[in-house]
Amino acid sequence: MSSDRKQSIPDTVDLGLQSDCGSCFGLCCVALPFAASADFAIDTDLRTRGFSGCTVFDCFGAGQKVSQVTFGGQDWRQAPGTARQMFDVFPVMRQLHELLWYLAEALTLPAARPVHADLRTALEKTERFTCGSAQELAELDVPAHRGEVNTLLLRTSELVRRAVPGRKKERRGADLMGARLKGAGLRGANLRGACLIAADLTGADLRTADLIGADLRDADLGGADLTGALFLTQAQLNAAKGDAATRLPAALSRPAHW
Repeated sequence: MSSDRKQSIPDTVDLGLQSDCGSCFGLCCVALPFAASADFAIDTDLRTRGFSGCTVFDCFGAGQKVSQVTFGGQDWRQAPGTARQMFDVFPVMRQLHELLWYLAEALTLPAARPVHADLRTALEKTERFTCGSAQELAELDVPAHRGEVNTLLLRTSELVRRAVPGRKKERRGADLMGARLKGAGLRGANLRGACLIAADLTGADLRTADLIGADLRDADLGGADLTGALFLTQAQLNAAKGDAATRLPAALSRPAHW
């Protein structure tokens, strides 16, 4: 890949994938089907008051995109007639922005170079969808588009993990709730969609593991090595437990509550 090509790859800031709650009309509180639970203490300092679900949720910038672009800054609270449509569009936009996040990451991975052209095409297509009208977004076949993108992300994962020496564990979609995986060798493992709620992953080697969609709520990542973990998001980290010894991908931040 040429240096010009590398420089043309948009990052998460360029794509507006960083949440800006000040530019949103509180859509995550009113537009998503959250129910009162241990994570969302009521249906609408958050962590200390019991709102841990709110602190780990990430809209990937979808909230401000819907508020300021799709609806041109028209607040549903001042224009109640827009509320229903805005609430319907927000979950669609969030899914598209999440896909943009994964595609942008995939384009930074040298091992995925064989599919970079297809990844870029998918990213540009997804970005065009996010700029559509409210009606176009509401009518979008999101599952079909996710399927297309997922095929590319799977190929990306295979290409990157193939370079990891040794036999890789295949635990896609596995039920590992509460599993004792202290010090486990999971380098290059496929943990896509795995349930790792409250799992003990202290000191585990998760380098280059595929963690897309893995549920890390209350998982203990103390001292774990997540360097180069694939498709890990800030929301997943925020939902987990960790410490100063946990090694993270460069693009992500250590949660304040660790």
